[in-house]
Amino acid sequence: MALLLAKRAAESLSPGDALAILIIDTGARQDIPRYFSSTRNFSLNTLEDSPHRLLITVTKRL
Repeated sequence: MALLLAKRAAESLSPGDALAILIIDTGARQDIPRYFSSTRNFSLNTLEDSPHRLLITVTKRL
């Protein structure tokens, strides 16, 4: 469910816009970064990676 929500939110971005995603679910910690790093439409940046949370930004490419 978290991956689906993240995908929908990211698809609505305009090129060059960024979306911050805070992930606290253990399954989503793997799924969401894996999805966005495997697609050519987005770039992924990790802002915080601690045992309890992962904060990333996803930027839609031009």
